[in-house]
Amino acid sequence: MALRFPRFSQGLAQDPTTRRIWFGIATAHDFESHDDITEERLYQNIFASHFGQLAIIFLWTSGNLFHVAWQGNFEAWVQDPLHIRPIAHAIWDPHFGQPAVEAFTRGGALGPVNIAYSGVYQWWYTIGLRTNGDLYTGALFLLFLSAISLIAGWLHLQPKWKPSVSWFKNAESRLNHHLSGLFGVSSLAWTGHLVHVAIPGSRGEYVRWNNFLGVLPHPQGLGPLFTGQWNLYAQNPDSSSHLFGTPQGAGTAILTLLGGFHPQTQSLWLTDIAHHHLAIAFIFLVAGHMYRTNFGIGHSIKDLLEAHIPPGGRLGRGHKGLYDTINNSIHFQLGLALASLGVITSLVAQHMYSLPAYAFIAQDFTTQAALYTHHQYIAGFIMTGAFAHGAIFFIRDYNPEQNEDNVLARMLDHKEAIISHLSWASLFLGFHTLGLYVHNDVMLAFGTPEKQILIEPIFAQWIQSAHGKTSYGFDVLLSSTNSPAFNAGRSIWLPGWLNAINQNSNSLFLTIGPGDFLVHHAIALGLHTT
Repeated sequence: MALRFPRFSQGLAQDPTTRRIWFGIATAHDFESHDDITEERLYQNIFASHFGQLAIIFLWTSGNLFHVAWQGNFEAWVQDPLHIRPIAHAIWDPHFGQPAVEAFTRGGALGPVNIAYSGVYQWWYTIGLRTNGDLYTGALFLLFLSAISLIAGWLHLQPKWKPSVSWFKNAESRLNHHLSGLFGVSSLAWTGHLVHVAIPGSRGEYVRWNNFLGVLPHPQGLGPLFTGQWNLYAQNPDSSSHLFGTPQGAGTAILTLLGGFHPQTQSLWLTDIAHHHLAIAFIFLVAGHMYRTNFGIGHSIKDLLEAHIPPGGRLGRGHKGLYDTINNSIHFQLGLALASLGVITSLVAQHMYSLPAYAFIAQDFTTQAALYTHHQYIAGFIMTGAFAHGAIFFIRDYNPEQNEDNVLARMLDHKEAIISHLSWASLFLGFHTLGLYVHNDVMLAFGTPEKQILIEPIFAQWIQSAHGKTSYGFDVLLSSTNSPAFNAGRSIWLPGWLNAINQNSNSLFLTIGPGDFLVHHAIALGLHTT
């Protein structure tokens, strides 16, 4: 008989109902459940599929660049970023007749188009791209990377190139490689791009491969680096009257610690961003040399975890047994990775509007709102994945003997207490938040606003004040002109920070009030219930 879908499960393939199709699709990537799977093949399949994932990502980003270059108005937008609407791509087949065609013909286009609310125009402009040719070059490069990734994925499915299980379970080598080789080197490379291309670009200097070696990013070149006079790289930053993309008001500094925002673009200083990436590169390059591999020096993760036993005995055997539990469970590892990525994605949502890194993006309010919502949604999806794989770990991979009286076992032992406390917190948040909201709403509706229960996020306002926001009148730490931190901030660190916090032209520390208090607790309700 001919092999029917799904080939990976003979049991399902013989099912006469449509369940065969639905369950087949649902379990296509659950390699663990496939017929004849071994631990070795499981690891190899997942490893190879990562390259396929990369290929798809590179193809997608290449498409973004290509369609803007082909159908967008990037070169026109660059001339006037605040008034020209950026075009994402054309709409081939606008439905609903002529009125729709007219409604979607905007931004100076000849036919119906979609406006870009993703911020890519601002991003590409900030990192030094200026022409459609630049965008096409980027698209071709990403297409090349996509092809390379596909070849790598195929290669690692060939017998000679399949890594062994022991290679996948070598945690220290993988950590070193990812920390130094991926994070460290890529951050250093990005610093290089910012210093050699983006910062000169922001000062009206067009740097490409043909003049890359002839244009010094800093008048003194590498001299200060080798003589230890690194502070020279921070001297003469761009002035507050600098016009982005032109030499007018430009300085020569490449690595600064100014703080605050460029007055015209309302985005972080590019020289601050370059300094940040250089610091990140240094930290990760060091971190990637901390773990014990071939030379018998450095940390052993197993030794670290085994040593984590709280002296008071209140957490039992602490982290004993965790190394093998985590190292032998792909679901545990994926859960940890997704939880980390989910948290960082939520932080990205917050920081993209509070500390905008891209020129002029702060003045494009629709894009700001869209990017915030997008990244919080994505964070929610990713966190859901973390919870799911954490649960799958407990069902498929958890071994009680290996984890006797350690933190995992103790969490399972008092799960009733954890869940009942979460339930209590959810009920408290739900009744009080809804009660306040409904009461105040009814008072307004019945024309007696003076009977509202007044609420104010005092603690959050105090935290903002401690960071330098003066409008609440708390007079504490950085918002107190008498504090040593305030005086140090004027000269030593981030001189532009306090100005930025107290200007109303940005979204750094938005003034918060009763509505924020309510919404915060409504979101807390959703999180605690989940």
